[in-house]
Amino acid sequence: MLDVQGLSLVRGGTEVLRDINLTLQPGRILGVLGPNGAGKSSLLGVLCGELAPAAGRVQLDGRALHEWAGQERARRLAVLPQASSLGFAFSVEEVVGLGRLPHASGRQRDAEIVAAALAAADAQHLVARSYLALSGGERQRVHLARVLAQLWPGEAGTTLLLDEPTSALDPLHQHTTLQAVRDFADRGAAVLVILHDLNLAARYCDHILLLEQGRCHALDTPEQVLTPVALRAVFGIDVLVQAHPERGHPLIITR
Repeated sequence: MLDVQGLSLVRGGTEVLRDINLTLQPGRILGVLGPNGAGKSSLLGVLCGELAPAAGRVQLDGRALHEWAGQERARRLAVLPQASSLGFAFSVEEVVGLGRLPHASGRQRDAEIVAAALAAADAQHLVARSYLALSGGERQRVHLARVLAQLWPGEAGTTLLLDEPTSALDPLHQHTTLQAVRDFADRGAAVLVILHDLNLAARYCDHILLLEQGRCHALDTPEQVLTPVALRAVFGIDVLVQAHPERGHPLIITR
């Protein structure tokens, strides 16, 4: 479980996050939404330890994030940044296998986990290809498999942070990716995912944090957060919101 209390962040003399409070719960997905510049990626940077907060605390399983040793933390916390790149001609299997480096589970078990993670990310058919020969969307799915392999199978006590994991994907793989994340959470992992698509967030997330200029505009269920009033205030768009006719979650229609 990742717990954040009173978090503020200053970058370049500007306060980009102010008084953020949230808890990532086992088995739940928290979606983070907000316009460009709202502080979404900065928040993820603090939660993974890349950026040091100006105020507040970030605790992983009751311990300050900076108190965890590197490999020990990597066995509990995995991060998929907005852009991931490799300049070496590794095979896809080798790239996903990098997620197993913090573990000492043995070659056979690691191979089984790599195969399972590739299947979860719908990338098993890429296994023998060179990473450098892949398209942008294929690379994104391979990196998703890598972070899934790092925390596999997604038990309680693991936390997954994802920054726009669907940005380079076609509509089918947007859903397969978020379904893989949903399955991971259903096995016990705590998940935070930054998204831009309101309807994807409404479908796959249990709770939504709506950021506005580095502050929490709303934090609640999709039904409570994704309202015409809130979306107009934060994004400046006029929408209709109705229940999905089959699934029941909010369906957002731009006017």
